[in-house]
Amino acid sequence: MSKQLSAVTFGEPMAMFYANEAGPLHEVTSFSKALAGAESNVATGLSRLEHTTGYVTKLGEDNFGQFIAMALNKENIDTDSITYTKEAPTGMLIKSKVLTGDPKVEYFRKNSAASKLSLADFDEAYFASAGHLHVTSISSALSKTCHEFSLHAMEFMKKSGKTVSLDPNLRPTLWPDKETMVATINDLATRCDWFLPGLGEGKILTGLETPEEIAAYYLERGVSLVVIKLGPEGAYYKTAAGEEGYVNGFKVEEVVDTVGAGDGFAVGVISAMLEKLPVAEAVRRGNAIGALAVMSPGDMDGLPTRDKLESFMSAGV
Repeated sequence: MSKQLSAVTFGEPMAMFYANEAGPLHEVTSFSKALAGAESNVATGLSRLEHTTGYVTKLGEDNFGQFIAMALNKENIDTDSITYTKEAPTGMLIKSKVLTGDPKVEYFRKNSAASKLSLADFDEAYFASAGHLHVTSISSALSKTCHEFSLHAMEFMKKSGKTVSLDPNLRPTLWPDKETMVATINDLATRCDWFLPGLGEGKILTGLETPEEIAAYYLERGVSLVVIKLGPEGAYYKTAAGEEGYVNGFKVEEVVDTVGAGDGFAVGVISAMLEKLPVAEAVRRGNAIGALAVMSPGDMDGLPTRDKLESFMSAGV
């Protein structure tokens, strides 16, 4: 394969209908449509920062599937490894508009096309063409075949000498129980290079309290970099080589929508690491894009171009 990708990811992209007015979802009559999904957020962010990125998934042969493929292509995300099925529909969600706090999200994704992704869909040449793999634990929660795909993709990339990042993206409602969720995600974490949990997620997954303890837990299990999101305060990082530190967050004038902030953070860290920047600078970029994400209404509206990112970071807002 002549094509070279900077990064590749896989998962479930969804059609999202987000409310144009505040209030309970059942009372809202006006919605706008957009692309949603943690992995598609990350792919979009990397692509906007000029990192060639591929997205692997399975879509239904329906209007939502067509919409998602069109939306990914519009962001210059490579879709050559996307497959289609008549057997299952493309997933979707509706999201409320809130004036403060987190919006309410309702998913329609059970037995979706993406949940049918399996080892038969794994294109070795396609993954081999990428320098980095980004994974979330959401894929493993979707189905047994998706979990097998996740494990295989991570092992394949590691054996190929590529880097692998993992964002736990806890979605308790997708798992049969908390114990299964914790055990599965901690197993996935041992297969990645860069682990990116939030502090609350780290506490749930390890039973430990401080960023330092949580980072040590994963470093002892073979991870080479742990970055722990601390919300508006910023983030803490520690590497297997012993580098560590806290990096302050950026000032946010108004929080418009918190969804997508963690994905924006992942975009910042991954893109900077791929550019071989110092770890502290990578974490600072993660903080910056996370801040931009919460100041925008859609999941990916705030994901910046390189120019926008540089002006925001240099202003130090």
